[in-house]
Amino acid sequence: MAERKILAVLGATGAQGGGLVRAIRKDPGGGFAARAITRNPNSEKARALASMGVEVVAADADDPASLAEAFEGAYGAYCVTNFWEHMSPERERAQAENMAKAAKAARLRHVIWSTLEDTRRHVPLSDDRMPTLMGKYKVPHFDAKGEANRFFEESGVPTTFFLTSFYWDNLVHFGMGPKKGEDGKVYFHLPMGERKLPGMAAEDIGKCAYGIFREGNGRAGRTVGVAGEHLSGAEMAAALTKALGREILYNAVPFDVYRGLGFPGAEDLGNMFQFNHDFEEIFCGSRATGEARKLNPSLQTFDDWLAANKERITIQ
Repeated sequence: MAERKILAVLGATGAQGGGLVRAIRKDPGGGFAARAITRNPNSEKARALASMGVEVVAADADDPASLAEAFEGAYGAYCVTNFWEHMSPERERAQAENMAKAAKAARLRHVIWSTLEDTRRHVPLSDDRMPTLMGKYKVPHFDAKGEANRFFEESGVPTTFFLTSFYWDNLVHFGMGPKKGEDGKVYFHLPMGERKLPGMAAEDIGKCAYGIFREGNGRAGRTVGVAGEHLSGAEMAAALTKALGREILYNAVPFDVYRGLGFPGAEDLGNMFQFNHDFEEIFCGSRATGEARKLNPSLQTFDDWLAANKERITIQ
């Protein structure tokens, strides 16, 4: 049997990277092996991967030398950052630069960089339709990733720029699930008006990324966006009603109200939803469901995801 190509996976204990590691493991004849990169190889999730026979390597995105060592001997890498861990766009951008430099040092043949749009190309800082945050961003967790694209472009490493979508898993983990109102009714709150939002199961992101790696590096230099479905808030509320067996009403929260909710990142997310709303055609157009299904034939719809996860959704 030919030696398998190693894919170094950052965020291997998280949503995107974890999905990719599982996709690789479920395809033993695919010619690839996963190398899980994590800061803490002794964590419960890292130990679980090791117990399944996955190679687990310690490295830190803030430490370029550790990344270069972790990438050594690999064919490719999946590079992703976690803004919500520290909420610093500057740190996120520095981590992306470290990844790009390490990929170049290791002479990787294919990198997938999980990125997002730099919204300032559409909404300049001088545009007051949404507030400027931290003095130089509109949507910090988007803008820093989009700005960091240049590090991979300048590295010369064959890189596919991978645009992901809203995680439906946020309804379980990120406090975005249905909530009971003062009137006793249950509401799904989303600041999207009547516009559609590209969304998908987090697990499918890793499967789509694996589909790109399986194709080879022919998509290097290109941007590939994926989504499970494009749904309005009303459509999501209707699906939730059907799955949960209880009426869920859609509440189209005004952007300013959402920005003022006061939880960490509320302003960032409020601007993000407004960007998704105001540039629906561009945002949805960059995330094709058909393309995602080609890469991942088992791509889930929202109904599919709800059927598998409805027990995990609690009405708050």
